[in-house]
Amino acid sequence: MSLKANKSRLAGLTKEILLRWADTQEYWRDAKGAEFDRRYMRELFPQVNQATAALEKLDEQLNKIRSECE
Repeated sequence: MSLKANKSRLAGLTKEILLRWADTQEYWRDAKGAEFDRRYMRELFPQVNQATAALEKLDEQLNKIRSECE
């Protein structure tokens, strides 16, 4: 699987998690739900954005290396 495909898959799965989390929050409205949101969900999205940016840069570098080796 290519890096672009992995980047797209990661973004898609993250959106799926966000939608499911929004559904879950309709029913889980206590202190533990709020703690879970703070500890995990709010941290997840910035980290995914960083990972997708890193995958993009890595893909650019790999393409550059490939073109230089030809």
